[in-house]
Parts: sequence; C-alpha cells; structure tokens
Amino acid sequence: MNLLDPQGPVAAANSTILVDSVFIMLVIVVPTIFAILGFAFWFRASNPKARYQPDFVYSGRVEMVVWAIPALTVILLGGVAWIGSHQLDPAAPVPGTGSPVRIQAVSLDWKWLFIYPDQRIATVNTLTVPAGAELNFQLTSSSVMNTFFIPQLGSMIYTMNGMVTKLNLRADNEGKLQGLSAHFSGDGFPDMMFDVNVVSPLAFPEWVATTAKTDAVLNEDSYKKLMQQGVEKGRPIYRLEDPRLFDLIATQHIPPGPGPELLSDAGRPHSGGHDAR
Repeated sequence: MNLLDPQGPVAAANSTILVDSVFIMLVIVVPTIFAILGFAFWFRASNPKARYQPDFVYSGRVEMVVWAIPALTVILLGGVAWIGSHQLDPAAPVPGTGSPVRIQAVSLDWKWLFIYPDQRIATVNTLTVPAGAELNFQLTSSSVMNTFFIPQLGSMIYTMNGMVTKLNLRADNEGKLQGLSAHFSGDGFPDMMFDVNVVSPLAFPEWVATTAKTDAVLNEDSYKKLMQQGVEKGRPIYRLEDPRLFDLIATQHIPPGPGPELLSDAGRPHSGGHDAR
C-alpha cells in the first residue's frame, strides 16, 4: 500500500502533490531548525561577542522575514492543493484504452461487495480489473458511512447509505494491489480489506467467463444474508441475477442494515450504571 509507488495516473498526481507539499513546507522547517541551533550557539554564555540588548523591542526587517516567508509558503501550498484538488475531481473522466469497466461497490459490515452489472457477476473482498481501462465506480453503503481507498490507484472517497458517489480510476500495470476501508466502522474494521487484481485486457474476459459459471447467485435474498454483520474470510463470487440490485440498495428499496453492533460485552455499560447524558 505504498503511496509513493503509484500504479495509475490519479495516484501519480496525488503522489506529486504530496511530495511537492512536503518540499514546500521544508522551505520553512529546515531554515528554522538551523536558525534555532545557530541562535543557541551564538548567544551561549561563553561567547563574549554576543551583544545583550535588553531594550530591543521592534525591527521592521525581522517582522518582514517572520511574516512574509510563512505567508508566501501558505499561499504557495494552498495554490498547489487548490489546483490539484480540482484537477483530481473523483468524477472527472480518466481516459483509458478499450471499453470502460463499470463497477458498483457496496460497503457492508465488514466486507466489500463489488458488482459488475454489464458482466452480470459480483465478488466479495476481491476486485479484478483490466490494465489500462477506465474504471467507472459507483459507491454506496449498506449501513454506516465508510471510505473506499486503493492507495496505489488514488482518490479516497466516502460511501454513504442512501446516496451514490462516483469515482473514476485507471490501473496502468498488471499486478496485485491492496484496497481498504479508511473509516472506522466497528469491531471488524481492521479486516475490511480487499484484493485488487489488475490483469491484462485479454485475461479479463476470461476471468469474467469463469466467474459467470459459478453456482452461487446474487439476488435480493442472498444479498440480505450477505449484508449481515460479520467478517468474510473467503472471496465469494456470484452470478448477478438482477442488474438493478445496486439501484435497489442505493435507493433503500432494500432496507439498510442496522449498523455495527458490539460482538462482546467489553464495551457494554455495567449493570447499575448511570446514564451520563
């Protein structure tokens, strides 16, 4: 999950903004550190050349340096963040080769469901995409708010129940990446990670055809079982019975889950305790 090892254009731009921001801030940090050491050395008790000026109150030159350099740094840093955030709008197209791949992601407690409506398949905790293709994500949540993030592809974005957020990405190189939830959502949060398999454009249709042969079917009934709270240790695959399933989830036609519940008594109030509200 190396942020400085981007595997797509969005992550590469994010990495550039991060590195540029660090260097801009170092323009203040490094001279300040050297100035502290220099002042401490020069005004040591054993230095007879250091002048003691108890009546010194104001210096226009000192004020200019103290205020101008930080102000310029903030302006420059803010400009980099402002321009970068607009250029990297999550919903902005990310041109790629071949046909775009539409993926609908649902954050569950505590697992990720990925629906491929055009291919009529679905997977849990594993995402397979072709290298070089534009990836059009639609994201929602089955219960509490969560965050979808593939560090080496970029653009952390929230998933919220009752609404759909859009995200466009592209993976340029074949390989295995790691995705995760970046927003605490209960006891199973640490295990809410997923594999991202970037395959060649020729291997992707083969994977789709193999996945579509599974006997497991994802429909409204099987989804309600899947959305029950729990950590999914395997990587289930499904044939998608109804391509409108994501819309039913996002519009709350399928009622949302109750949200995370305590798995143990460790966090429950003791009997006889008083309500602090």
